[in-house]
Amino acid sequence: MANTWEELEKMQPVVLKMIRNSLIKKRIAHAYLFEGLRGTGKKEIGLLLAKSLFCMSPQEDVIPCEECINCKRINHGNHPDIHIVEPDGLSIKKQQIQQLQEEFSKTGVETNQKLYIIHHADRMTVNAANSLLKFLEEPHKQTYAILITEQIQRMLPTILSRCQVLSFKPLSTKQFVKRQVDMGVRVEKAPLIAQLTNNIDEALGLNDDEWFAQARKIVVKLYEMLRRNSLEAMTFLQDEWFMHFKDKEQIDRGLDLLLLIFKDLLYIQIGKQEQTVFVHEVQKLEQYAFKISGRRLAAQMTDILEAKRKLQANMNTQLLMEELVLKLQEGS
Repeated sequence: MANTWEELEKMQPVVLKMIRNSLIKKRIAHAYLFEGLRGTGKKEIGLLLAKSLFCMSPQEDVIPCEECINCKRINHGNHPDIHIVEPDGLSIKKQQIQQLQEEFSKTGVETNQKLYIIHHADRMTVNAANSLLKFLEEPHKQTYAILITEQIQRMLPTILSRCQVLSFKPLSTKQFVKRQVDMGVRVEKAPLIAQLTNNIDEALGLNDDEWFAQARKIVVKLYEMLRRNSLEAMTFLQDEWFMHFKDKEQIDRGLDLLLLIFKDLLYIQIGKQEQTVFVHEVQKLEQYAFKISGRRLAAQMTDILEAKRKLQANMNTQLLMEELVLKLQEGS
């Protein structure tokens, strides 16, 4: 199902305002470059702009009706005057751009307008980029281009100079949680995942990842062990933690999760339960939160951040975790 103008406006208000103004003033650029992180609505807004240009009865001359034949065909990816270019393997080849140019040298099938969208425009080969450059330098009337990239620094400066660049901001945590839920992530899991990534593909991967599901349980269990005594916690490290968190990347993820437990305790202390991310554990965490001072909690969070720093400096992982457990237990 296509995103509505209203939904995308909440996601990227600045971008939609600029597009709205351009449509109202009938000053649409011949070429746009949409740049920003994955999952920030670039593809969706590209299609929205296409519908705004081709819609047979747009509201306020701007918002596509979603009901006419053009809107429906764009939503289904089969409008004859809209062409989408994706990488062929790892890159976009010169031949793909040449085929696009041939297509655009013909008049529109149904109107005089034509529009092309190039996904991952940064993956064009040098020859493809140079072919596109010629195309951009001499645009046909009523021909529009939307280039989409997550890596603007890889784009040729000569191409950038011929495009109107629209930068897409990372989604707010609240928006990102909603986006995950809309795509099938359970509402109680989405807030935790949103603290670990702002990338929708990575979020969906974590949601389906059995290793990650088990990691969450082990981290909660480690915190409970820390509440008991150091010997039990050390034994738990050997028996369970190191069996699951094996490499540097996995241990770093485990430390991120542990840090989020301490953040939840802090949120509970200051009366912001709605911001906690270990939703299933809140009742348990509420019992612990008021048995420890805010200052101590802050010190423990600093200890975890220091452990993350040492991990990146290649400190022995077993020694690092044992040292962290002892520090986290001091004064608990």
